[in-house]
Amino acid sequence: MAPLNDSLSSIIDVIESKPLCVPQTKPILQPNSFNLSQGTLRAKDSSPILFDVPQNVTFTPFSSHSISTDAPLPILLRVQANAHKGGFLGFTKDSPSDLHTNSLGRFEDREFLSLFRFKMWWSTAWIGKSGSDLQAESQWVMLKIPEIESYVAIIPTIEGSFRASLNPGEKGNVLICAESGSTKVKESSFNSIAYIHICDNPYNLMREAFSALRVHMNTFKLLEEKKLPKIVDKFGWCTWDACYLTVDPATIWTGVKEFEDGGVCPKFIIIDDGWQSINFDGDELDKDAENLVLGGEQMTARLTSFKECKKFRNYKGGSFITSDASHFNPLKPKMIIYKATERIQAIILRRKLIKESGEQDLHELDEKIKTLSEELNAMFEVKKEESSGSEDVSGSGMEAFTRDLRLRFKSLDDIYVWHALCGAWNGVRPETMTDLKAKVVPFDLSPGLDATMPDLAVDKIVEAGIGLVHPSKAHEFYDSMHSYLASVGVTGAKIDVFQTLESVAEEHGGRVELAKAYYDGLTESMIKNFNGTEVIASMQQCNEFFFLATKQISIGRVGDDFWWQDPYGDPQGVYWLQGVHMIHCSYNSFWMGQMIQPDWDMFQSDHVCAEYHAASRAICGGSVYLSDHLGKASHNFDLIKKLAFFDGTIPRCVHYALPTRDSLFKNPLFDKESILKIFNFNKFGGVIGAFNCQGAGWCPKEHRFKGYKECYTTVSGTIHVSDIEWDQNPEAAGSQVSYTGDYLVYKQQSEGILIMNSKSDAIKITLEPSAFDLFSFVPVTELGSSGVRFAPLGLINMFNCVGTVQDMKVTGDNSIRVDLKGEGNFMAYSSLAPVMCYLNYKEAEFKWEEETGKLSFFVPWVEESGGIAHLSFTF
Repeated sequence: MAPLNDSLSSIIDVIESKPLCVPQTKPILQPNSFNLSQGTLRAKDSSPILFDVPQNVTFTPFSSHSISTDAPLPILLRVQANAHKGGFLGFTKDSPSDLHTNSLGRFEDREFLSLFRFKMWWSTAWIGKSGSDLQAESQWVMLKIPEIESYVAIIPTIEGSFRASLNPGEKGNVLICAESGSTKVKESSFNSIAYIHICDNPYNLMREAFSALRVHMNTFKLLEEKKLPKIVDKFGWCTWDACYLTVDPATIWTGVKEFEDGGVCPKFIIIDDGWQSINFDGDELDKDAENLVLGGEQMTARLTSFKECKKFRNYKGGSFITSDASHFNPLKPKMIIYKATERIQAIILRRKLIKESGEQDLHELDEKIKTLSEELNAMFEVKKEESSGSEDVSGSGMEAFTRDLRLRFKSLDDIYVWHALCGAWNGVRPETMTDLKAKVVPFDLSPGLDATMPDLAVDKIVEAGIGLVHPSKAHEFYDSMHSYLASVGVTGAKIDVFQTLESVAEEHGGRVELAKAYYDGLTESMIKNFNGTEVIASMQQCNEFFFLATKQISIGRVGDDFWWQDPYGDPQGVYWLQGVHMIHCSYNSFWMGQMIQPDWDMFQSDHVCAEYHAASRAICGGSVYLSDHLGKASHNFDLIKKLAFFDGTIPRCVHYALPTRDSLFKNPLFDKESILKIFNFNKFGGVIGAFNCQGAGWCPKEHRFKGYKECYTTVSGTIHVSDIEWDQNPEAAGSQVSYTGDYLVYKQQSEGILIMNSKSDAIKITLEPSAFDLFSFVPVTELGSSGVRFAPLGLINMFNCVGTVQDMKVTGDNSIRVDLKGEGNFMAYSSLAPVMCYLNYKEAEFKWEEETGKLSFFVPWVEESGGIAHLSFTF
């Protein structure tokens, strides 16, 4: 191996004689932007970044590190061009250990944005001005350096068998924690345990920094290197919030049918937790756990077979084709959930009374719990009779069910199923999978998680331990599971509970080595069984996952679960938790989007904040999927049709949504003044979403999110075309990225339009609590000699209206053509009324307002063309 500059010089020497579309120049060596001297780390020879850097801390330029990488040449060249902007921090201790904490130095009076793990699985944003303001388990920190108009990122990495995170220290110190996860794996010296990078653009900073780490580590791939799963452009339905663990064939069939009846049939479904063959230690090995309802009840269970549980095995092929599952009561899952919730609340009350007063004689409460249990079991008996069908026409089980689903619902393409990384929540039952050398392993939490939020899932896994497949069998484990699923018509998987491996690594070389073995096995299985792309990662928001698991995985969750109410009982949580979700997703995308397509999770279309969620999903850049309960009253189809076309596809943005620059160092959750603004791109413009998220936030003392009622208030802000970072558009080469003229702005809530350019005054906005607005921007095109100014907004009945515009071409000095998808109200800005308007090559009537320039008419859905309509205007 050779240092980066030398190796790239050799590469470029070799390719100079070949006709490749790469720069034909040798790299120019530049002095590194950082210098560590006399205990101070400076940037650009002037600005201090860290003071009082300990003597045992080292800095080495990126270009001095040897590389061995399979990164594509364009990425390699990009990294080389920016090599002078970054370098690595390391430290040395006197004696080896499996866990080291060391100061990197201190900073104060510097605005920063950071991301930290608030649960084992989930991370979120945090701001401050001192190293002491950081939260434990920070994944990175970005400092604002205004005196040199720059930003600096410090990113803890993986070196050897150690993984690192940042933590707060006293008096402004930034602490780095490096741990192996095994007392048998020790080290005393690190050369590259954190990476530091500088850039004048915060968005380019993330791209350059993670590109450098991709080349250096060679253990992951960037999003730009990978294909996205097929579901990313589609509308879907997930069973989790709809029915929790009660999911069965009749529930799924009925759910899909309700969407079809409402006019938007899902293109994909996710059969979430509840379909697997699981049971508890002590149960008969071949008997499924039964009558489970709520999340938590299953969390000490283990996987006993790769095949589906009895509920699905009992499905009889063809039976629902005949009946359309009309015998099933769609309200039954919700009734069972409410009954189970009532029962668990009674159990919790009993425990509370015993704990607080020592009361043991709780006869009335005991009788209530008994009665509720009997009523719940009776409801399950009725449900079993309704769920599996009656005729055995052709086969049975999951294979017959997926076949019948696709036969009945022609637009349904993909069927995903849920599973945990280790099989089920508590892994596998070793007695049932002896060939995989599985055994139950204690779940030992890293000390770094002491400051995270209390979590039922963690408590349950600690209680029972993980039934861990031996890492040498990880390839066989995933291939056996996924090949079976693929053989029965399943096309992908939502994989949950990723971070369990960090706590079961004592006997397996530590957390890094164990993760590598599992992720290598998962990657090979994805390629073989799921088209190399069809996996959604969830509960994975730790740097370990991104640095080790993303060679193939290209989509993952960027937020905690959608919580429709506060599990801690705050009645206002039904509102403020939705703003918290927006913050998670927006700021996590800032770094996770370098490696995966951000997935913003499902929501329910009848929720009190459903429109608020829908607006964010419309512009997030990922797939849109719901978790609506069954029953016609549980679906808001007017809202759904603002998100999805009749054929189950969506007008998806071409990038992923990111916070605007003026939102990066703000606290839109509880500072009483900031609006969260996110931006994204369409093929013919950009979009900004403005959300009032105020009313809740992280409480460092209580280690949890809580409501701040005094912050649940109206806030004001501004919107401007320059809020969109136009140079971040991935289609910049063929777009209006360098456009400096006028833009048409469409305000979604008021349906108003105006013209704006870089010199225009900003739009002033005020948002009520839990309110939003969307602003679409389209470059104004001027037609040759006619001088007509024109900008198409697309179908304004869709939240992402400009995303409905598929193509636009000026076809002469006085004519323009627009192709768009969907049905609804088309609107454009036109400085003059058209002489003629054509819709699908036939003359069409239109409305034009001279005062505003609004040009509008109705566009019907054209089934024969896949919903594509052809519009043309002559002036």
